[in-house]
Amino acid sequence: MSLSIPRLIGHRGAARHAPENTLAGMRTGALQGALWVELDVKITRDGVPILMHDDDLDRTTNGRGPVAAMDFADIRRLDAGSWFDPAFRSERVPTLAEAIEAARLLDINLNLEIKPCPGRDEQTAGIALSLALNLWPADRPPPLISSFSIESLSMARVVAPHWPRGYLMDEEPSDWADIADRLGATTINIDAKKQSADSIRAFRATGRPVLAYTVNDPDQARQLFQWGVAGVFTDTPKGLYDGLTGKTGVA
Repeated sequence: MSLSIPRLIGHRGAARHAPENTLAGMRTGALQGALWVELDVKITRDGVPILMHDDDLDRTTNGRGPVAAMDFADIRRLDAGSWFDPAFRSERVPTLAEAIEAARLLDINLNLEIKPCPGRDEQTAGIALSLALNLWPADRPPPLISSFSIESLSMARVVAPHWPRGYLMDEEPSDWADIADRLGATTINIDAKKQSADSIRAFRATGRPVLAYTVNDPDQARQLFQWGVAGVFTDTPKGLYDGLTGKTGVA
């Protein structure tokens, strides 16, 4: 599947400049020139897809406990911005539906990472992508769906077979290439700090673009691009772009 990938992708919005996985983070990423932003998707106890990275609420909200143990109405009351900076104290945990609409209004594309709570791999992907398919504008390129979870990506292939899938890896299993084939993966998404010219060459030999996370240092980004990485996820889209080029904006 052909996929137009920008070199710089906002990580969780623009995680160095605004609270991650919020509408403010999406707006900040877009204002910094990011053409794509990456967002993490979970489901609440009552099955509402929301933006959230951690299994627990503690780090990025003023709530406590597992996301999977709380209904959306309770999570919606939480403050999802003050932990980052008091200026964001009005931020709430967004729904996936709100994120899709925000992406349309901001004219950006999304990498939706399915980030299931333990034991909810297929359920999270099924519910989130069924909703996304119904809401995604027909005149826009589809989002990239990624996950570390093989079960989530397998479900993504069933629910949204024509949407591109990114196989996310931390420690690569010995049969990673076979897994990528089985999943029908469009991209290989890897940890930047664990790579070498040889590892990138092996990933690229499968014919798939390689995306690397999380890159905030211009020298590291230059090295990755020299090795053939197609794009990097960054917490600071404008800062990285300026460091790479000395220009304003993100390409």
